Amino acid sequence: MDADTQHAITEAANASREGRIDFAAVVRMLVEAGVESYHVDYRAGRTTYYTHDDGSTTLDLGPPGATITQAFDAAALQAAIRGAQRGIVKYPEFKRLSQAAGCVSYTVWLGGRHVAYHGRNGETHVERFPD
Repeated sequence: MDADTQHAITEAANASREGRIDFAAVVRMLVEAGVESYHVDYRAGRTTYYTHDDGSTTLDLGPPGATITQAFDAAALQAAIRGAQRGIVKYPEFKRLSQAAGCVSYTVWLGGRHVAYHGRNGETHVERFPD
């Protein structure tokens, strides 16, 4: 992965983690950097970004936002997602809310325009990007 791509990914990740930008801005920045998808693993505390040329980089996710609950609450997760889609809920709050809803990880498919969220027992919720 070249230095410019690595820098763009790091900038998007830092701005998101600090709550300076919303999800739509993260998506724009990552698409422009050539990112195809990324996987957030709350339990491991890291995010791995994958580029179109099969490169990857893994960044620290930062401190936990909340305890990840045992039960997967799709309705609570969807409420957090809707807030993020409207730009009201920034990443620090989204992280806390999604962990409280039992989400342990998720994968954002930029080209496929959807996110797959996962619970502790293999539950999956797929959310399409709004048009």
